[in-house]
Parts: sequence; C-alpha cells; structure tokens
Amino acid sequence: MIAMTSSASLVADQPPRCLTLDAQLCFALYSAHLAMGKVYRRYLAGLGLTYPQYLVMLVLWETDGITVSALGERLYLDSATLTPLLKRLQALGLIRRERAQADQRQVLISLTPAGRDLRRQAGDVPQGVMCATGFAPGQAQQLKAQLETLRTHLLRAQAGALQAGTPGAGTIDSTT
Repeated sequence: MIAMTSSASLVADQPPRCLTLDAQLCFALYSAHLAMGKVYRRYLAGLGLTYPQYLVMLVLWETDGITVSALGERLYLDSATLTPLLKRLQALGLIRRERAQADQRQVLISLTPAGRDLRRQAGDVPQGVMCATGFAPGQAQQLKAQLETLRTHLLRAQAGALQAGTPGAGTIDSTT
C-alpha cells in the first residue's frame, strides 16, 4: 500500500534554497566560464591557439622576456601547468624558452617574430568577445572589477585557511 504524502512533508524533503544549483555563485561563474570559452574557441581557432595559450600570448605581448615563474604568477598557474603550454607554443614557433644567463635556474620566455606578428592577427578577438557578451563597455568593466575583487577575497580566504590549518584548505581532517 502506498502512503499519501502531505505537502508539508514534500517541502521538508526539499533542500534549503542555499543548497540548490541555481543559488550557487560558483555555478554561475562556472557556467559563464564555459560559455565564454566557447566564444573564445570560435575566435581563437583561426589563430591556432587554445584559450590558455592565448592568455600566455597576451602576457608576452605586454612583457616580452618574462620568466616562467613571473608568467605563472601573472596567470595564477603553477609551472607544472605552464610547461606543457609553453612547449606547445614553442613547437608552434611562437615563443622561445631559454635559461637566464644570470641565473640558470630561471627560464625566460620570449616571443619569436611569428609570435609578435600573431598580435596583429589577434586584434579582433577582444571586440568579438565583447560583442558576444551583450554588455556595454562600462558594464563589462564593472563586472571585471567585481570579479577581480572576488578573486582577491577568495585568495586571501584561502591563504588564511592554509595558515590556520583549516580542514579542506590543503590539510587532511582525520575527524570526518
């Protein structure tokens, strides 16, 4: 025999609003990131670049001859993530990787002539992506500033959690 359920118990079985997918800031960021990636993929295909490779090239177009560690800091990536990206860009003939003369432990990343020329070809990418967002330039700048503030707060929170040894912040909690 099937028991009838009252509407009160149906509500009680529902997760609190804070535990729904649509209430999650992280999901809004994640799904927007996926959508943005698809837009970039369309524009970058003609350049032969992936989005992470494009980010590396943007940094190098700003500051040619940067160390791998400085590049990683700028992009919030570690060297284990950067190395395959850089090897691929080198294989494409866009960059050179060379040991620094002053300190052989450091690797300098420099643009090749082809890497510098690619900058001209990439000139339409930002405008195309901006059009795809549907934002006015002021709206996009405001959102960018809010996201940068969010990143700063999250990095500070992570650093504080690591210093405090908070479970889930890089340490193992054996009590759970």
